[in-house]
Amino acid sequence: MKLKLLYTCLALTGIAGTAFAQETVDQAAVQKIREEGLNHSKVMETAFYLTDVAGPRLSGSPGLKRAQDWAVGQLKSWGLVNSKLEPWGKFGKGWEVQKNYAAVTVPYYHAIIAIPKAWTPGTNGLIKGDVVLVKADTTTDLAQYKGKLQGKIVIFDTQASLSRTFKADAARYTDEELDKMEAATAAPRGGAQRRAFDANSPQFAARRKAMAMRTVINKFLLEEKVGLVLSQGRGTDGTVFTTNGASYADTAKTVAPELETSGEDYLRILRLIKGGQKVTMEADIKTEFFTSDLQGYNVVAEIPGTDKKLKDQVIMIGGHLDSWHGATGATDNAAGSAVMMEAMRILKATGFKPKRTIRIALWSSEEQGLFGSRGYVAAHFGDPRTMQLKPEQAKLDAYYNLDNGTGKIRGIYLQGDSAAGPLFKAWLAPFKDLGAGAVTISNTGGTDHQSFDAVGIPGFQFIQDGMDYNTRTHHSNQDTYDRLSEDDLKQAATIIASFVYNTSERQEMIPRKPLPTPPPATPAR
Repeated sequence: MKLKLLYTCLALTGIAGTAFAQETVDQAAVQKIREEGLNHSKVMETAFYLTDVAGPRLSGSPGLKRAQDWAVGQLKSWGLVNSKLEPWGKFGKGWEVQKNYAAVTVPYYHAIIAIPKAWTPGTNGLIKGDVVLVKADTTTDLAQYKGKLQGKIVIFDTQASLSRTFKADAARYTDEELDKMEAATAAPRGGAQRRAFDANSPQFAARRKAMAMRTVINKFLLEEKVGLVLSQGRGTDGTVFTTNGASYADTAKTVAPELETSGEDYLRILRLIKGGQKVTMEADIKTEFFTSDLQGYNVVAEIPGTDKKLKDQVIMIGGHLDSWHGATGATDNAAGSAVMMEAMRILKATGFKPKRTIRIALWSSEEQGLFGSRGYVAAHFGDPRTMQLKPEQAKLDAYYNLDNGTGKIRGIYLQGDSAAGPLFKAWLAPFKDLGAGAVTISNTGGTDHQSFDAVGIPGFQFIQDGMDYNTRTHHSNQDTYDRLSEDDLKQAATIIASFVYNTSERQEMIPRKPLPTPPPATPAR
């Protein structure tokens, strides 16, 4: 007979009033999961293949395809079934960097830190030219440069300077910060009101105006046949937080080649030019577009349920597999993908026979707008715009997501689902010694659990220590395997495997919030 430990949890204010809630936790099963997850882990081996071997995993790129194909095969080798790539809809062009060299040659030689902006073309071989400073706040300002920029390397004026900080890059949550999160008492759904407010704010209007002007400038530079555009990347100390410089749509117009340059190198070049010094550079950038398959795909695989009454119900876990292109996307989000794969491996290795079916999904194109998970939800569960739901929606018990870097799990966001709080508090109790335990009513956004929450499915993201995610690695050229914390990833995979086990073995599904109200229809113009 299995030993069971009964955790009696006093529901915290803001989670479930003042009533007591009881949830049984199979301590013997948890211990088995801990042993496998903490002492026989494969999570770093998985992370190695998703980063060092696959390379950058920009949406639609060969690197993402390598990672997806490997993940499908690896999940299958662990005994999962229905391991496959599932299309979610049209994405657009793939793209990758195949060569990237740029250096100042006058007044002296200096190789700069710079990354091609995503979906921009290359230089069509080695180019050499003077760097020209362009100052243009209006369309009229551009006229003075007409006929003068062909083959030139262009840089723009900026008032930006690099700020100095005396705070450590990496940090973990303090007990006081976690206590404050647990003390939260309200969690408004979504952010529609905030988005509407932002769209009418002066800041948003100024940004929209700046974007419109940049579109005009880009068209002008392309017409003038500039050799290369330099832009200042966000970041300091050689870190460049990468972005896209053009659309991935297969119908998108061509733009000029553009390098996102480290703040230090960009400002040095700018100071030299403004100081009257001639600056010459050479660059050889090669990029390639891929248009033979415009579809987007998710990796999916399952451990089948075994209970006659419950096996048609599904528990899902996931994280996005796509990354940006400046590095190998280790903390964003090979970490989350590797942890979720490891959680599935743990469950198979321990011989667990789940009552409910357990499904993993590794999403693509999260970075462009949660496209992979949104497409999957639309195909399987329903349309959040109309709240017309499909039969599968009622059978999906819960979705658990991981996408906040390499930091260990400290707890979980309830997304306003207060009735789930006492359950999760009990499930986290066996991991207090590993630093996990916080349960907050609060929402968190910006990742794939929102796609499920939007159609009334319990969708959750775990609270993770920030480490150096927002200061150094997120979308940057520093996001490499070496930034991963092995012990933290082992802890996360172990806790998630335990959560999945507990979810599967309950007689009832995870409590649900009331269905969200569909947004008002946009009036016809």
